[in-house]
Amino acid sequence: MILILLGPPGAGKGTQAERIVRTRGIPQLSTGDMLRAAIASGSSLGKKVQAIMDRGDLVSDDIIEDIVSARIKEPDCKRGFILDGAVRTVGQAKMIDRVLKKHKRELDVVIEIEVDEEELVNRLRKRIADAKAAGRPVRADDNEETFRKRQAVYREQTAPLIPYYRKQGKLRKVDGMGSVEEVASEIDAILDEFAAA
Repeated sequence: MILILLGPPGAGKGTQAERIVRTRGIPQLSTGDMLRAAIASGSSLGKKVQAIMDRGDLVSDDIIEDIVSARIKEPDCKRGFILDGAVRTVGQAKMIDRVLKKHKRELDVVIEIEVDEEELVNRLRKRIADAKAAGRPVRADDNEETFRKRQAVYREQTAPLIPYYRKQGKLRKVDGMGSVEEVASEIDAILDEFAAA
């Protein structure tokens, strides 16, 4: 099973992806992890990636395409995988479609975790207040201004994926405002449907 989890920052994608990895036995393919692995391998592609990152430039979609292409050929991806951070724009979605087609594979489902963005801001405020009250350090990226910027970037760049995948008939929605367990249960119902197909 090949899937993508979509949703704005704070929607719980990371939490749900970790759980799916544990319960379904498929790897989570993170672009960042794949880039770091390419560099660590010392391959010619890894050296190219290292040079780009050393300059502080963004790695092009062409290189991401090569890295994803190489990664999905590995044995742990045989039963499927979760794409994490490789699909942030419609251009990247088309690239992933090409890569999968080239390997005679297909994206099964895109699960959008729907959330109320203002409620996420309220949760962030509470998390910051709780951390301060308990004398714990507040994460550097746990501030409202940064969080709102990340939400805006999501709306501008990533939200257009929703109609793209809806048109393909791949999009399913879950209510992300419930507990972790409730969201997990909705996601599992969708994954069970595809596993049975």
